[in-house]
Amino acid sequence: MKAPLFSGGLSMLISLLGTPLFIRFLVRRQYGQFIRQDGPTAHFTKRGTPTMGGVVIILASILGWAAGLLLTGTRPTVSAGLVLFLMAGLGVVGFLDDFIKISRQRSLGLSPLAKIIGQGLVGIAFAAAALHFPNSHGLTPASTHISFIRDTRVDLAFGGAAVGLVLFVIWANFLITAWSNSVNLTDGLDGLATGASIFVLGAYVMVGVWQNNQTCQHLATLGPRCYETRDPLAMAAVAAAVTGALFGFLWWNASPAQIFMGDTGSLALGGALAGISILTRTEILAAIIGGIFVLEVLSDVIQIGFFKLTRRRVFRMAPLHHHFELSGWGEVTIVIRFWIVAGLFVMIGVGIFYAEWVTG
Repeated sequence: MKAPLFSGGLSMLISLLGTPLFIRFLVRRQYGQFIRQDGPTAHFTKRGTPTMGGVVIILASILGWAAGLLLTGTRPTVSAGLVLFLMAGLGVVGFLDDFIKISRQRSLGLSPLAKIIGQGLVGIAFAAAALHFPNSHGLTPASTHISFIRDTRVDLAFGGAAVGLVLFVIWANFLITAWSNSVNLTDGLDGLATGASIFVLGAYVMVGVWQNNQTCQHLATLGPRCYETRDPLAMAAVAAAVTGALFGFLWWNASPAQIFMGDTGSLALGGALAGISILTRTEILAAIIGGIFVLEVLSDVIQIGFFKLTRRRVFRMAPLHHHFELSGWGEVTIVIRFWIVAGLFVMIGVGIFYAEWVTG
């Protein structure tokens, strides 16, 4: 139980102390953010702010997690390795996107097709591996069942193992793409995506610890309402490491931001959230816990769809935080209020998670 505490604390320290070093490196290289011309004019002052801060978040998460295991004598697990692989892999895709924007001084990086291919390659590797590596109890990191708070009766392997593998890879990649892009859309104001991610991933520390205390691997003492997850405490440790890294990064990312996480960070965080939700068997519950991200992506979908149908707009600008910005709200006000909404979604999601166990 000490591993999540050590992992979170150490990753926060690494991120807090390492971010200013990375800022100085980026400034020397003149790797600054390029601001889109059709966005809010107040953002023009942010041009040149160092970006790609996601590199620090990823490295701090991995180093903090590894150091936490080393200090507590805990063995690494396949589940943790898979989530960190997914996080780092999507981070590489985001890094390439950021680097192209900086080197070519434009607001567009990788082409949409190239980004989808990159996300797909990482996601397919993660999904295929997640259905292998059973432990001594026969549990693999993921299952072919669609999950809410635990696995439901909807099994993608209804047509056999091969069909199940293909359908699971498609389902997992849908979740990975959806979460990585939703966090990416939310990352539009100083500290917004960072703070919201702290709430969401912090909730998964509690989920992982609770599942570990009620694991089906000790079925004889816990009864039928246990959780069929392979490495719940490992998921708590990874979530704690990422949360800690975000806490340290937020010190430098809060308004006025001295560094942005960029696509490097937003895609990586979306991948971490997707991976943890899949391996904790809470795929649908994650949409409630991470409801703030869902709202942001829905606002974008509504805006695009309504405009194509009617040539009119629902919002002043999408995603949603830009609508309020153009309505006259201050940036800090929007960020704090969105954090409050993120916290409310987390409380609802965690409340549903706990209530299901109690009523069951």
